[in-house]
Amino acid sequence: MLFNSLDFAIFLPLVFFCYWFVFQKNIKQQNLLLLVSSYVFYGWWDWRFLSLILFSTVLDYLIGRRMDKAEQETTRKWLLACSVLVNLGFLGFFKYYNFFADSFTEMFSFFGQSIHPRAISIVLPVGISFYTFQTLSYSIDVYKRKLEPARDFVSFATFVSFFPQLVAGPIERATHLLPQFYRRRKFDYMLAADGTKQILWGFFKKVVIADNCAEYVNVIFQNYQEYSASTLVLGAVMFAFQIYGDFSGYSDIAIGVSRLFGFDLMKNFAFPYFSRDMAEFWRRWHISLSTWFRDYLYIPLGGSRGGLGMKIRNTFIIFLVSGLWHGANWTFVIWGALNALCFLPLMLAGKNRHNLDQVAQGKLFPTFKEAGQVLLTFGVTCLAWVFFRAESVTMAVDYIANMFSPSLLVKPEVFPVRILALVALFVAIEWLGKEGDFAIQSLGLKWRRPLRYGVYYGVFILIYFAGNFSDEIEFIYFQF
Repeated sequence: MLFNSLDFAIFLPLVFFCYWFVFQKNIKQQNLLLLVSSYVFYGWWDWRFLSLILFSTVLDYLIGRRMDKAEQETTRKWLLACSVLVNLGFLGFFKYYNFFADSFTEMFSFFGQSIHPRAISIVLPVGISFYTFQTLSYSIDVYKRKLEPARDFVSFATFVSFFPQLVAGPIERATHLLPQFYRRRKFDYMLAADGTKQILWGFFKKVVIADNCAEYVNVIFQNYQEYSASTLVLGAVMFAFQIYGDFSGYSDIAIGVSRLFGFDLMKNFAFPYFSRDMAEFWRRWHISLSTWFRDYLYIPLGGSRGGLGMKIRNTFIIFLVSGLWHGANWTFVIWGALNALCFLPLMLAGKNRHNLDQVAQGKLFPTFKEAGQVLLTFGVTCLAWVFFRAESVTMAVDYIANMFSPSLLVKPEVFPVRILALVALFVAIEWLGKEGDFAIQSLGLKWRRPLRYGVYYGVFILIYFAGNFSDEIEFIYFQF
């Protein structure tokens, strides 16, 4: 079920009404309602994959209980290994089987050998990368004794399948989200009002910015050989706003919907395009994934505690795995490697922990130095995004090569004035609200009520009249 669909517009109020007006006094019934609703929400795409979620849920629930009772450390390690291998095994089969089969075929062909591994038509379950990492966080934290194993199966199953963030995050830690299912929730008007505003802004990002940019991005990338360098640059920039509006828009809607039900999800984006270097960008982009890799992979590998070689190795491992997590294509691996190459000099120079505050903190305008740093970082990010968007490595290389040609100075053949004006308005609002959790959270709080609500109604009107609702376009990260 898509957030930007009529189905969800009917589904959400029904669940909300039952949650607060029918089962308000019984936390177990509320959790059961959320569990059933989450399975309906996910099964709307393909009910067959509900068995996959249910299997992972039952497996990790039983392993967690058994791990708590096990006295020998060897037994606990074997139980953890079982959880990791089974979960990653499912992920590897559904997402990477054909990728690795094709890669092995190409490798042997390069050495003059011919092999023909069997290709299988595999349908990728929506959101499998997200809920797999979420359940893994539970098993690992129970093993490390950071978390007591779940006793109530319904609460644990609801944690795994919680519908607002099930298919595209944020990737929640069990230590943060699971305990919230044990506590009694009371309706909080201020929390719900804040959540509603975040949902509104998330829809603006998705249907006004991302989906409008998508139409032009698709045309430019599909016909990149026919366009001038200036048009290709515009296409790369528009894709940067498309993927940001699409993914952070989903996160905003997910976090906002969760607040309607009394839950707190972690912040997943912190205005990443206002970053002054690539290290800051990765502290602000897809925070739930980058911190997951930091805590469960980077630090166990030794982090930055070892020598120069270990620092370089661990950095590349994190970024390459992050790239591969996004998709079964060498373009994503190269995208990860490019980000590693940009991040590594900062880490080696000890500057990766600079710029911890927001740019132009407490000020309306940045300094010339800050503006230059932001523009440079955004430009480097856009170049890397070309590999993320391209269908093949060859296409990405050709696209970037064509960007640096004499036609860079000519007028773009594609120049959607209305969409670019909306993007400019979007950037301005994001800049004004950059010190909040989301752009319109605190925007206008000190204004008179009619003016403040005028802003919210203005966003709603823009969504209605400027939004792209054609075919209820799916979110980009559903494919991951």
